[in-house]
Amino acid sequence: MSNQVVIDRVDQAIIVALVEDGRMSNVDLAARVGLTPAPCLRRVKRLEAEGVITGYRARIDPVAAGRAFCVYMQVEIVGTSQEIVEQFEAAVAAYDEATEVRRLYGPVDYLIRVEVADGSAYERFQTEKMYPLPAVRRIESYPTMRVIKSSAYDAAPSTVL
Repeated sequence: MSNQVVIDRVDQAIIVALVEDGRMSNVDLAARVGLTPAPCLRRVKRLEAEGVITGYRARIDPVAAGRAFCVYMQVEIVGTSQEIVEQFEAAVAAYDEATEVRRLYGPVDYLIRVEVADGSAYERFQTEKMYPLPAVRRIESYPTMRVIKSSAYDAAPSTVL
């Protein structure tokens, strides 16, 4: 027996509409996906209960929020014991500047998205917060030029810090 949620074309339309505008009223959402409000609301509640919809968020302008400088860091750590991994992940997850942390397969252990005001703020983050972590072996930084596309799909909190 599978634990996978079954999503039909109406559920998918609801998801697409809410990704575009999570504040859309149920009446507007129902009209957009071709349902009446009551069954539409039941579907949304079911998608929330099944964990397909995990929450609603505001989209923030990074320039207005003082986080216009986005850098992706590839980080290698010195070991992979459970203790080292847990300590490293807890430390990085606590940093406000680290907005996404993913553990990877392959030669690089982590990909971390860092959002700060500018290059000087990134340098401070790297030298004052990342390098002092005892597990860090190597960091490669990739400052971004601009966003071409960004996904509204987020991994569950248990899989991404």
